[in-house]
Amino acid sequence: MREDDYVPPYTITDKIVNLVSGISEMVVSLAINQNMRPNPRLRRDNRIKTIHASLAIENNSLTLGQVTDVMNGKIILGAPEEICEVKNAFEAYERLLQLNPYAVKDMLITHKVLMRELTKEAGSFRFGGVGIFAGDKLIHMAPPAERVPQLMKELMSWARKSTAHPLIKSCVFHYEFEFIHPFDDGNGRIGRMWQTLLLYNWNQLFGWLPIETLIRERQDEYYKALGSCDKASDSNAFIEFMLSAILDALTEISKTEQVSVQVSEQVTRLLDILGNQELSTQEIMNRIGMKHRPTFRDNYLLPAIRLGLIEMTVPEKPNSSRQKYRKV
Repeated sequence: MREDDYVPPYTITDKIVNLVSGISEMVVSLAINQNMRPNPRLRRDNRIKTIHASLAIENNSLTLGQVTDVMNGKIILGAPEEICEVKNAFEAYERLLQLNPYAVKDMLITHKVLMRELTKEAGSFRFGGVGIFAGDKLIHMAPPAERVPQLMKELMSWARKSTAHPLIKSCVFHYEFEFIHPFDDGNGRIGRMWQTLLLYNWNQLFGWLPIETLIRERQDEYYKALGSCDKASDSNAFIEFMLSAILDALTEISKTEQVSVQVSEQVTRLLDILGNQELSTQEIMNRIGMKHRPTFRDNYLLPAIRLGLIEMTVPEKPNSSRQKYRKV
């Protein structure tokens, strides 16, 4: 089959159409309401959640707190291989959004970073056969290793030229990638990363949306969808599963951001009052015209601290009488 002729088998169902429509409406709504404003701390928190979820799917036992500590350069007690997985994943995700989603070379470089010191074949397509097992039962035998380079070339070419909606294209690519299973290890991680990259090229919101946290929560459904597609010889079940996960993720983010919007005017007022100064709690309350300290703390101070917009001048002693606050 010529590269130009390759078209992965799938059918656009009513459910897929409705899911694409729902996701598109949600993305537009979030953009109009400006609920997805760039925030370094929010992006970093979601990046940590994504890495933790993706590695947990692959049986990495480190907790979210431990993953956070590793990414912050702290020393933790844990298996060296699992710690290495976190460090590699962080570096790979930091580079991800600058990559070309249709370049095999970029994928190989990403695999090399992701699997460095974890496999001898890091950065290369597999050299041998590979099967996926559920216990002792073989549930998927990947194509022979000698076919992998051509199959990946065809898949990349299809993704680059396809006029399918990016939401559908990213899901089809993810499934076909897992079917080919081009690497000896790390296929799940690369497949999920590449779907993120394809979606990011459609809408930058997906550069930090932690879809993988939902996949982890539905891990059994994730593998069941992959298996159903193998039996049906098309990717429909996987498309429907992934689009449902994406819609749920957007819905959850929307709820979270709506809460942020409710306090945003108060936080904005706090920032305006601070300016370039360092002010105490009482000084800020006086300028706002407030007398009730708990209300000020809950509606102004704590939200601003959580968002990483202000910081304490004496962070080691939160209750110090000399405590003041300044913008970050």
